[in-house]
Amino acid sequence: MKTIIVPVDFSTHSENALKVAATLALKHNATIIAVHMMGLSDAILTKSSATDMEGMFYVQLTKKRFKEFLDKEYLDGINVLQTVKNYTVFSELDEVAREHAADLIVMGSHGNSGLSELFVGSNTEKVVRTSQTPVLVIKDDAAFNVQKAVFACDFKKESIDAFTKTMSLFNLLAIKPDLVYINLGGEHFLSTSEIDKRIADFIVHMQGMHLKPQDITIYADYTVESGVFNYAAKTKADLIALPTHGRRGMAHFFSGSIGEDIVNHSKLPVLTVKI
Repeated sequence: MKTIIVPVDFSTHSENALKVAATLALKHNATIIAVHMMGLSDAILTKSSATDMEGMFYVQLTKKRFKEFLDKEYLDGINVLQTVKNYTVFSELDEVAREHAADLIVMGSHGNSGLSELFVGSNTEKVVRTSQTPVLVIKDDAAFNVQKAVFACDFKKESIDAFTKTMSLFNLLAIKPDLVYINLGGEHFLSTSEIDKRIADFIVHMQGMHLKPQDITIYADYTVESGVFNYAAKTKADLIALPTHGRRGMAHFFSGSIGEDIVNHSKLPVLTVKI
């Protein structure tokens, strides 16, 4: 791991993310790039030269506040770069991540009561869905000591790339994965033989990974969200990981708002990896 992106809005939630990023950066000798999305209005940025000074004033004020925000002891010894972007849409954070070939985006949230400030509503969905870079959503100020994680997947072949990236990241972070397929009733229900066949087809296409059918748990529940949370509680997981389907919405049963609901409502950190 070489580069970690942390979006900053000067809230305690973004500082929680910064602390986790610092823990990972120290362990892996990585660089942190702290990004503040100013979101200056077009009105300010397109005014005459007299008002251009107003825009410059806001930029300089933000940079000063940014410098003060990053003056933390836990960042000592870490290479921290800072950048101020005039982005009004958080989906554009992915441009920053791709520009710096980032390995991970770490962002903070309110825990199980919804994501905070700039991370609220559709902005969170855009970061999670559009980011080519894995996104780690941090819930509180607890020390990041993840040893076990639940990876919930539909085990379709289109999820292989996300699965491989997640397992590589888990291996790097010394995290033990619990793999689970949530089987629902109704139109999404699969018989045991149907699930076995899907998992067997998935494993056949895995290259260089010693994955066996018994490594994947089939867990029945009424909803995907409750299934993921209940299984994570049962296995005493420290983190939940999910594949996402990019701009087309969440993968398979992570359609609609379910994936975002898991990110918003989980009390555990959540890692999303784009298919």
